[in-house]
Amino acid sequence: MPRGRPPSADVLTPAEWRVVEAVRHGLTNGQIASRQGFSLNAVKFHVSNALSKLGLKDRRALRHWTGVAQSSALIGKAFDMKLGAIGQISRSVSDITAATRWYGEVLGFTHLYSFDTLAFFDCAGTRLFLSQGEAKPESILYFRVGHIHAAHQHLSERGVVFVSAPHMIHRHEDGTEEWMAFFNDLEGRPLAIMAQAKPNA
Repeated sequence: MPRGRPPSADVLTPAEWRVVEAVRHGLTNGQIASRQGFSLNAVKFHVSNALSKLGLKDRRALRHWTGVAQSSALIGKAFDMKLGAIGQISRSVSDITAATRWYGEVLGFTHLYSFDTLAFFDCAGTRLFLSQGEAKPESILYFRVGHIHAAHQHLSERGVVFVSAPHMIHRHEDGTEEWMAFFNDLEGRPLAIMAQAKPNA
């Protein structure tokens, strides 16, 4: 019997895709290792393999690569380039446990889910994203779009400079994928576009 895993039909293996999406989100190798349960050497190995397979020069080029996994729910979705309503606002907090309790129990917002030091609430259809860490001077506004790659291309053609390519940041248990891409306004303040891709029934 042949040893090892069977070859992947996609350009990257599932593990490489997970690491590439995290790189495109701006995470360091150490952060990726901590959040995804990989060793630091494994993360470096996956980044190196991805760069080699894709023919990219460095990590910066990888951040701007717009590839999508063949298994993604985004494949085959109709294109829509118009920016929609604000779908999410982020805010940094010093204590995620205390903040989760306060926003949920004191303010009465519906708690959607939490991951590690991140918490999400529903504010009448707009999602509030809390992250524990160093306080940031600006909240990020996330605009909903129907198709993240179409919106990314449309805005790029109009002169918007993106920090990174569209990338999947999370896949829910039902298969729904959360996609984002970040850019700055004229004063250098952070903005983002976001989209959900639901699996085909």
